[in-house]
Amino acid sequence: MSLMEKKTVYFSRTGNQNTEALLKLVKEYVEREGINDIVVASTSGETGAKASRLFKGYNLVVVTHSFGFREPGKTELLEEHKKEILANKAKILTGIHALSSAERAIRKDFGTIQPLELIANVLRLMGEGTKVCVEITLMAADAGLITADKDIIAIGGTGKGADTALRIHPANAARFFDLKIREIIAKPHDF
Repeated sequence: MSLMEKKTVYFSRTGNQNTEALLKLVKEYVEREGINDIVVASTSGETGAKASRLFKGYNLVVVTHSFGFREPGKTELLEEHKKEILANKAKILTGIHALSSAERAIRKDFGTIQPLELIANVLRLMGEGTKVCVEITLMAADAGLITADKDIIAIGGTGKGADTALRIHPANAARFFDLKIREIIAKPHDF
């Protein structure tokens, strides 16, 4: 029998106050494990800008909400953060959410949940950040910004900021069940 023991950090609660500590944990983790690909969720771009400063030289992909997510035709990504992310040589991905897309409209208009939102809700059993990490990994793989042949680190959160980091073996959305959550680096305990 072969055992592997690794540390998982649990934050006492969700939210933005965990961002700095989480990014530091991930930095230590990727240096120790030799991982170069990091995918981070960022709505306004604040978390993405912080990550872009810390992970210069890595393949950092900052995933934002799609245009029209909150208000038709508008983005929530602030221009100042966008400029900093790009200046630090990170990539920005703005696209359709892999675990909701048009199914969200069906639920809103007809009150019927569809398979993608069902999957999203099951992932939320481990916290909102877990769902976000899986979703942004699918999106980055589908955009060709990460490959599906090596593990990556995904960083997500609950509301604002970052509170969850997972080591994931990626997959494209068309091969969703090939995706593997390999390790929980950190997540909130109470969510």
